[in-house]
Amino acid sequence: MKYESNQGRKKDAAPMEAAFNELLKAYRLEDKFKEKQLISAWGEIVGKTISDRTTSVFIKEKKLFVKLTSGPVKKELMFNRSKVLMLIEEKVGKGVVDELVCL
Repeated sequence: MKYESNQGRKKDAAPMEAAFNELLKAYRLEDKFKEKQLISAWGEIVGKTISDRTTSVFIKEKKLFVKLTSGPVKKELMFNRSKVLMLIEEKVGKGVVDELVCL
C-alpha cells in the first residue's frame, strides 16, 4: 500500500504575500489590516518632527484622528492636510481614510 501525503493540497506553491492577501480577503480583514498598517507607519509618513509631537493616532469611520501636543505643528498639519492624505494613499492604498482630523 502506497501512502501519498499530498492529497488535497494545491500543486502550485503560492508566494507568501499572495497567500496572506488571499487570507485577508477571505476573512474580510483587508480594511482593518490597512488601518493598522497606517497607524504603525504614521511616523514614517509624516516624519520625526510631527511624530514626536503626536500622542495618539486612531481611525474611526474612515477619519484619521491625530492628537498633537504642539499648536504650531497642528496648524502646519492642517494646512498640509491634502499632502498628508496623498502620502497615506501612497503608503497603504486608496480608500483607507477620507479625512484627517487634528485634535
